[in-house]
Amino acid sequence: MKGTLVAALLLTASVAGAAEIYDIDPAHSTVGFKIKHMGISTVLGRFAKFTGTVSLDKNAPKAARAEAVIEAASIDTGIEKRDTHLKSPDFFDVAKYQELAFKSTKISPMKGDQFVMEGELTMHGVTKPIRLDVVSNGSAKDPWGGTRASYSATAVLNRKDFGLVWNQVLDAGGLLIGEEVHIVIEVEGVLRVEKPKTSSR
Repeated sequence: MKGTLVAALLLTASVAGAAEIYDIDPAHSTVGFKIKHMGISTVLGRFAKFTGTVSLDKNAPKAARAEAVIEAASIDTGIEKRDTHLKSPDFFDVAKYQELAFKSTKISPMKGDQFVMEGELTMHGVTKPIRLDVVSNGSAKDPWGGTRASYSATAVLNRKDFGLVWNQVLDAGGLLIGEEVHIVIEVEGVLRVEKPKTSSR
């Protein structure tokens, strides 16, 4: 499997070579979601395997772009039986649709460190536009001499828009599983250091 991100991010500058590129650190990043159960409680879940990069040209914030890939089979809600059902053709059908992918199309700065990232999300073989509300949490030097940057992002989508339509009607009315899904992403990236080119002579 080629990619194993989510939200997650690749920010690409408009001027070639001007971007600082960060590789997402899965050990300190989370791609999570929340969905209603029977309309009265909330089930939390996450995708455990993902990859991505973050890059930013500080002189051209509006030129930022993002890409991310998630391994669908890494879905984890803490209940094995439920996760098996989510991987089945009733939901993600991971044998057929192995990855989720995001690619940004536009960045709109808001107040302070907040911005809106618009893009396209591909899930269950369907591609739809999505909006992420993002907060930059700043950057810091780690103990190993590297530089890290952090972002928090949230989004809301309707799973039926992506063909995830399975549900059950309750005896008292209403649906077993909510259709609205809240996405919660925490990303920490490590600045990529380009290795100096060595002479072939």
